[in-house]
Amino acid sequence: MKPTALSSTFVVIDSQLKAHGVPVSPSLYSDLDVNFQNFKSCILLAEYTFDADWPSWEMHPAGDEILLLIAGSAEIHLQQNGEIITVQFDEVGSTLTVPQATWHTAKVKESCRIVFMTPGEGSLHALQPPL
Repeated sequence: MKPTALSSTFVVIDSQLKAHGVPVSPSLYSDLDVNFQNFKSCILLAEYTFDADWPSWEMHPAGDEILLLIAGSAEIHLQQNGEIITVQFDEVGSTLTVPQATWHTAKVKESCRIVFMTPGEGSLHALQPPL
C-alpha cells in the first residue's frame, strides 16, 4: 500500500464502508455508475482545482455533501426555499456542508482546490436550478 494523490485517484467508500481507489479518467463517472451499482449508498472522496466558475449547478438527493477548502477562495451559491444564498468560502481548512437535495454552484474568487465528500447516488446537474 502506498499513498496516492487525491487529485488523480479518487476514493469511493462503498455501502460496506470499504474504500476503493479509482483513477481519474475521462470516463470516471460512467465507470463509477457501472462498478458501484449507480453509486447506491456510496460516497465519493475527490479533489478538484477550479480556475473558473462552475459551468452548472448540482444537487445530491442521497445526502449532505461536505466541502473542504484546501487553497484559494470561492463563493458557494445555494438555492434554499426559492432563494439564492451566497456563502463566502475563503478560509483555508474550513468545511461547508451542503444540505441534502440543495442545488449549488460556485463562483471562483481565487484559483481554489476543494476536497468533496459526495453522496453520489442520483446526483443531478442543470444550467440553472429549478425554482
